[in-house]
Amino acid sequence: MMKNIKLLAFLLLFSSVFGVSAQSIMGSANDFPKTIVLEGSVLQRNYQLIIENNPEKKAALQSLLGKADKILKEATLYSVMHKKQVPTSGDKHDYMSTGPYWWPDPTKPDGLPYIRKDGLRNPEYFEITDSQEMDKVEDDAEIMALAYYFTKEEKYANWASKIIKTWFLNSETKQNPNLNFGQAIPGLNTGRGIGLIETRGLYRVIDAAILIQGSNNWSKDDHLALKKWFSDFLTWLTESPIGKDEADEHNNHGTHYSVQAISYGIFTDRPDIAVAEIETFKNRLESQLKPDGSQPFELVRTKSWNYANMNLDGYFIAARLAENSQIDLWNYQTKEGKNIKSAVEWLIPYIKKEKKWEYEQIQNIGFGETVRILKIASKKYSNPDYDALAKKIDLKTYQLDSNQLTF
Repeated sequence: MMKNIKLLAFLLLFSSVFGVSAQSIMGSANDFPKTIVLEGSVLQRNYQLIIENNPEKKAALQSLLGKADKILKEATLYSVMHKKQVPTSGDKHDYMSTGPYWWPDPTKPDGLPYIRKDGLRNPEYFEITDSQEMDKVEDDAEIMALAYYFTKEEKYANWASKIIKTWFLNSETKQNPNLNFGQAIPGLNTGRGIGLIETRGLYRVIDAAILIQGSNNWSKDDHLALKKWFSDFLTWLTESPIGKDEADEHNNHGTHYSVQAISYGIFTDRPDIAVAEIETFKNRLESQLKPDGSQPFELVRTKSWNYANMNLDGYFIAARLAENSQIDLWNYQTKEGKNIKSAVEWLIPYIKKEKKWEYEQIQNIGFGETVRILKIASKKYSNPDYDALAKKIDLKTYQLDSNQLTF
């Protein structure tokens, strides 16, 4: 009896701090969101920990809500229609960007065609706003959807809905479901398959939409319309020349193509495509990894640390997605014994600074993706040492609300 009284007292205190009723907390704590990359069971567990007054989870939620409230105050929506440029299709609804590592040729009067300087980002890249605004769509939609999940406050779902509808659904502002004009090279082409690396995070929008499904601000028709957009995009991805070109890439581009094909297949109820791409991903592990777990195609880049982590992060997302199809990629081994865990283990001596990173790295080494990789690896491989290492190398990143509430 006393325990129940204490729980009720906490719920009332929680409601006064975060503006949500005790009744809605109790109801939503039992929900199990069927997200495809975010783990519903983890979200549910963290929700319960908040109810139980866990200080770390409560602090993380307060941080998340601070971000969400700031987004609400700024009230900024994003659209492909904001860019000044018009792609060669003549339709501003088509997404476009230029290759970030391509620069004017100083030996040519007009600078054309542009030449590649790997790892050196041309400021001209930012003159077309589609890529930057898409990144904000992913970030803001996820933040607002998580804020809604943990509080059931409709204001957060309402804004998440507006973000998603503006970019994907509203006829005046939506992106056409293609990437025909991504990462163009001035003087050479108007778009490349490589441009698809810029949509690698769209699974976050899918998870955001799933999290707000219970809201009055996101209807069944809205959800079906978003499924239709991603179904059309998946058709373009798998059937267009540009999509097929990216599918053949052997490095991180191929990995994140798989992430996209699998996630869109799952979301749009096309499991045949998802499962087929999971099999393709297994072949990518065979071709991309050496037996010791190193990633030769990433290590030849001028930002080798960044790309090795980015590609391994893609492995992790693909493995999580495969769980939706009851396929275990975490422990899968190729015919030559190559596997995801070996790629983690190969990095460990460098993370611990037991070995010096001897590959080209023109930027300072950062641990943003590394922390996330280690936290997830700790759970998937039942090894708390990974989590302890993540905390040691970058405590600030480790304590980010996104890491505390979703892992």
